[in-house]
Amino acid sequence: MTGLAAQNPSVQSPPVPAVVADIMRQPIATVDKYDHVAAAAYLMKHVAVTALMVVDGRTGQAIGIITEGDVAHAVADGQDVNDVKVHDAITARPTVIDPATSILNAAKIMTSSHARHLPVGDRAGLIGTVDINDVCQALIGPGEG
Repeated sequence: MTGLAAQNPSVQSPPVPAVVADIMRQPIATVDKYDHVAAAAYLMKHVAVTALMVVDGRTGQAIGIITEGDVAHAVADGQDVNDVKVHDAITARPTVIDPATSILNAAKIMTSSHARHLPVGDRAGLIGTVDINDVCQALIGPGEG
């Protein structure tokens, strides 16, 4: 043992999160599929997120996710982010995980699908997101990262 817990065995470390619901981010930041990629990048910066759920403004339904990586690919491909629409740069139909999914299983899903972000949903719809940093921090443990 190290630190305070070694000095005083009665001091307990905070519980390690067990399921995605313990670490997911709420509320979900969204962008309309007809917005420009530049608007999505601006929103990511100012909301301090690395991904946005993409919704169809007409139906309110989530149709995909746009990430910093998607923006970088558009730029690297020589596209003008002020002209390209979000729906042309998204990852359509990303894997949605249940809030009761274990953090270890979320990590496995991220690894197998090469995803750094996962939407979290239940029967009512999307309720949050997790990213690779959230998952790694939970697996490493509080105060270790």
